[in-house]
Amino acid sequence: MESVEQSEAWRILIVEDDERLADLTKEYLESNGLVVSVEPNGTVAVDRIKNERPDLVVLDLMLPGEDGLSICRRVRPHYNGPILMLTARTDDLDQVLGLEMGADDYMSKPVRPRVLLARIRALLRRIKESDGHHSASDAAAVADPAEQTRLVFNDLVVDKSMREAWLNDESIELTSAEFDLLWLLASSAGKVLSREEIFTCLRGIEYDGQDRSIDVRVSRIRPKIGDDPVHPKRIKTVRSKGYLFVKEA
Repeated sequence: MESVEQSEAWRILIVEDDERLADLTKEYLESNGLVVSVEPNGTVAVDRIKNERPDLVVLDLMLPGEDGLSICRRVRPHYNGPILMLTARTDDLDQVLGLEMGADDYMSKPVRPRVLLARIRALLRRIKESDGHHSASDAAAVADPAEQTRLVFNDLVVDKSMREAWLNDESIELTSAEFDLLWLLASSAGKVLSREEIFTCLRGIEYDGQDRSIDVRVSRIRPKIGDDPVHPKRIKTVRSKGYLFVKEA
């Protein structure tokens, strides 16, 4: 089975009040090489995420003390790791709200352990090469000239090797999933990418025509890169086709 390698085992925090489900999930993930801890209380989870800084958080939507949406919103300014949200319902509104609050991915319950593990590994793979925060000049110094890893669009810099972006030399706070989408769009500047292409590239699964995660993430990215959310000039929506990153915005 494929694994995501690093010098130490990845640390996962499961925020789930269903003790039996949490224990079964913990046991399965640990049998596949992950270090897992469980927190049943939403309010306590906020402090644990901020203080312990796990590599990834599996966050249930419905929790005692504080719900998953509120937790996601509160920890996002302090925690940039992936958050995988679990929803008990297939309600699109829950999923969209979760993404708007900063979740990187979501799954509907009941969750199949093998599928959960695959989603976790996909999210961890995104941060595998991440090496902390660096300045734009640092990124330029270490970029491999044989591969295009740094894109510059006037006041916007996006660097794949550092997995960071800067606007007017100020670091932009992006979740892992937001960075992946920004890099995909920016590296295809001048070309319209369909939702199907974006979804398949980022999620590794076929687009079902209903998922709104791409649209939500674009709406979150726009103001972060200085784009006008109402009349965007940098990431344009091309009606019935997809999205276009404009080279000279």
